[in-house]
Order: sequence, then C-alpha cells, then structure tokens
Amino acid sequence: RKHQAASIISLDCKEGKHRFFHSFLLLQEQSTSVVTMVEENLRIHTFTEIPSPEIFSSQIEPKNVPAVFKGCIKNWKAFSKWNPSDGGLIYLQERVGSVAVEAMLSRSAPVFYGDIRSHERVPLSFSTFIRYCLGLLKNRDGRRDDFLESQKHSLVVSDTEQTDLHFGEAPQQFYLAQPVPLETKSLSSVNLWMNSMKARSSTHYDPHHNLLCIVSGCKEVTLWPPSATPYLYPLPLYEEASNHSSVTLEEPDLSLYPRATCLSDFSQKVVLHAGDALFIPEGWFHQVDSEVLTIAVNFWWRSMTISGMLEHMDAYYLRRILKRLTDKEMNKMLHFPSSSMDKTMTCTTSRPNNAYRDHVHQGISTNCGDRSSKDELKSKVMLQDLEPCASQSLSELILLVHNRLNPSKLTESTDNSSAGENDETNKRKEDSCSTSGDPVANLILTLHPLGIHSVFLAMANHFPRTLEALVLHALTPVGSEILTRKFEEMDQLISGDDQNQFYQIFYGVFDDQSAAMDVLLNGKELFARQAFENVLGQYLGNNPDGPKQQTK
Repeated sequence: RKHQAASIISLDCKEGKHRFFHSFLLLQEQSTSVVTMVEENLRIHTFTEIPSPEIFSSQIEPKNVPAVFKGCIKNWKAFSKWNPSDGGLIYLQERVGSVAVEAMLSRSAPVFYGDIRSHERVPLSFSTFIRYCLGLLKNRDGRRDDFLESQKHSLVVSDTEQTDLHFGEAPQQFYLAQPVPLETKSLSSVNLWMNSMKARSSTHYDPHHNLLCIVSGCKEVTLWPPSATPYLYPLPLYEEASNHSSVTLEEPDLSLYPRATCLSDFSQKVVLHAGDALFIPEGWFHQVDSEVLTIAVNFWWRSMTISGMLEHMDAYYLRRILKRLTDKEMNKMLHFPSSSMDKTMTCTTSRPNNAYRDHVHQGISTNCGDRSSKDELKSKVMLQDLEPCASQSLSELILLVHNRLNPSKLTESTDNSSAGENDETNKRKEDSCSTSGDPVANLILTLHPLGIHSVFLAMANHFPRTLEALVLHALTPVGSEILTRKFEEMDQLISGDDQNQFYQIFYGVFDDQSAAMDVLLNGKELFARQAFENVLGQYLGNNPDGPKQQTK
C-alpha cells in the first residue's frame, strides 16, 4: 500500500513536471511584482504563457532571476483532483491512506524557523493529517472545539516512545512536507507541501534551483536577491540552519541588526494562486506565507553553475569570490554623502577636463631651454599659478596636517609609548578605516584627480616636510586608500612621461622612499583587511554590528 501511494503521487507530479517542461509556449511576459530599489536586471517577470524548454534553459534560468508562470499547471490531474473545496482531501485520503509521512511540529507557529530546535520532524499517518484537514474544512465558521477535542488524543507519533502531540491549544502548528522522488536525473527531488492552517516559513535560501507549483490555495512569496545577504544577517556557516536569516522580519531588532532597515528596499513580492508556478533561483532568499489548506509541489535541481564547478577548484573559487566581495565592500566603505559630491564638482578647474588635460600636456612638452624635466614640471605649479580651488585645498591640507600632528611626536619613539597609548593607537586604527571624522581623507576625496596633480606637486615644491609628515604620520588607512585611488585616476588623465615625472618629484621628498611606499601600502592593506572582515561578517554569518542573537 505504501509503494502504491508513493507511486500515485509520483505519477501525478511527474505528469505535471513533463507538461511544464515539455509544453512551453512563450507568447508574452510582463513585470507585475512589487519592487522598490531593486535593480532593473533583478526584477521578477511574469509570463502569461509558458516558454519552451529551450527558451527557459537559455534565456530565463541563466539569469538567476525569479519568474512567475501563470496557470502553467492547470492541466495537471492533481489540479482538479486534489482541490480541497471539491472533494480533493477525500480523494487523497482514499489514494494515499495510512502511509507514514513527515510532519513538522512548530513551537513558533505560524512561523516555521529552519533551525531544528524550533520544531520537530515527526512521522505521522497521512490519513490522520487528512482527517484533521477535513475537520478544519467543516468548521471554517470558527466553531471547531468539538472537533479539536475529538482529535486531541488521536494525533500521536508512531514512534517507539509513543509521544503524544497535543494540538488542542494550537492546531495551526502543523505543516506537512512529503518528499516524492521522481525518476529523472535532472531533478534532485520533488516535494509535496501541505499546510492545515496559515503558515509562514522563515526567510531562507536553497542550494538548488526551485520550481514551486501551487496545486490549490494561495501563497505569497517575498524574495531578496543574493546581493542583499548583508541586510538579512544569515546564520553562520557552521550552524545547522546556515541558509536561514537570523532576522525576525515581523519585528526586527534593529539594535542587533541595523542593516535590516534596508530590507524592504531590496524585496519583491509575488502572489501565487492555484495553477501558478514560481521559479526561485538558487541563493535567492525567500519567505513564504501560505493560506489555509494550501497544497503545493516543488521541484529542485542543481544549477549549471554549481554542476560545472570542479571540486579541486573550490579553494580558487572561494578566494576569487571573497576578493571580489572585498573590493565591493571597499567601494561601499568609501561612498561619500551628496554634500561631498557637490564639493567635488565645485573644486574642479574652471576649464573642461579635456581642455585642462591638453593644456598640461602642451605645457610639459614645451622646450624650456636648459631646464631639466623635473624643473620644467615644477615650474607649472608655482603657488601663484594654482587655480583658486587648488590653492584653497593646499592651504587647508597644510593646516590639517599641522593641526593633527604635534611636531614633538614626529620623532617620538614608539618604544617609549605606554600600554595605554598603545591601546589608544589600536583604537584609532579600528576607527581609521572610515572617512567619518577624518578631515584629511575627506579633503583628498573631494579633490579632482588633476587637482591632486597640482596640489601635491606644489606641496612637494614648496612644503616638502609637510608632505613628508602627511604621508608618514597623518594618513589613516582610509586616507592611504583614497590617495592611491586618486593617483590611479590621475594616471588616466596624464601622459606616461608626466606620470614618471610626478612620482619622481613626489617620492623624491622622502629621505627613505621605500619607507613612504611601505606606509601607503600598509595603510591600503589595513583598509582592505577591514573590508575583508566586514565581508566575512555580512556574508558568512558573523555579526559585527552587535552581540550574537540566540537561535530561535
């Protein structure tokens, strides 16, 4: 009987699966999901008619963006025969009978958290569950006390311990999940999902592509792209439910999870009715709200991306991905407010960029008699020749360096520093990876790359000791990162000869040029290390913003 029942469900699911994947006809698509700040290429699209297998595999699946297929399973036998409002529960009870299935008994209903501590997976007779659903169907007017009392002692786990499950107080704490394998190599598993009362899954992602098909009832699915992971605070990778968010979306604790304030900016919602299907790509976080007596079937299969990843390359892939995420985090850390952007625009030269660049190049290439290239370049940055904005920035930078540094401390040996001073230095290093409260870094940030060229040549020519103090003592890690990025931008605007002359003059100020280079590189590495640690916390589940939340 068990084999027969399993075969029946499997055949129904298999038929639906074949019809879905082998009878696609693409006519039209339109965007219907609720979006806010979601990038255009991540918006969910709704297909009113179903694409062919070729189009799905070549144009939809590779994008890794969810898609809704309206009415795509209405031709399934299950669509009509499993409908609870039309005798579907009786049909399932007759066909499946007393087959043992797996139920999830939640302590936090109607939300079902992924952590196994929040629920029990218990074997249950399918017919028992159906009888319970039938009772709910007959008592939808709210008068269900007699039914609950009659069922209170019959819902018992078929286990050696014969543990009683008392559902009298909270019958909605019940969600049925029955895996039904299909004989196809392309699918990892096929699952039947039923819930007796309203239910909500906790926010999580799956390591497989997912096609969720609604046989009866209704589900609302809220989705977030993998790029929103930092705002969802996933549980650490070493935990059992590492694919789940640690944020309670109903009432997020913003003191623990401050980034969660941005969650709604990245979310999209779709409502699925009977006959609809939703493609949920791997890695997309989703929360599913199910209405009373909803039945669904989902298909899981491995993506081509994961299938194509060779195991012996895992370490390389990991390092490449972490490096890319670290680079993105560094850019994010350097993001400055609009007021600074406005200042940047006003601090550019009065000439258009191209004209100013051409003017500099023409001046450098002019024959100036017996002067060396170094002297020739210096002659272009006499103080009286500086643009007003560049001259103002130079004055501000000199003042900031002098105010930040006590000349007596420049030669002070770190060996004589007390433990308290060392602690304060460490604290400054922790805070020195942000532009907040760092006027030197902020000033450099607002300078146009060609302004950097003029200001630093003028400083090297007229205030060499101040330039030396700036680099060796006044630059924080974020300042080192910003300055070297500005140098890179400057290099794109001047010739190779001008670059060589600039760096000869810049590093020529230092008695030990390698020491200056070390300071800049060490600062950049400290900044990158902070960004890397942020990535580990945001994407791998370590929470840097507050104490670790107790698992639900």
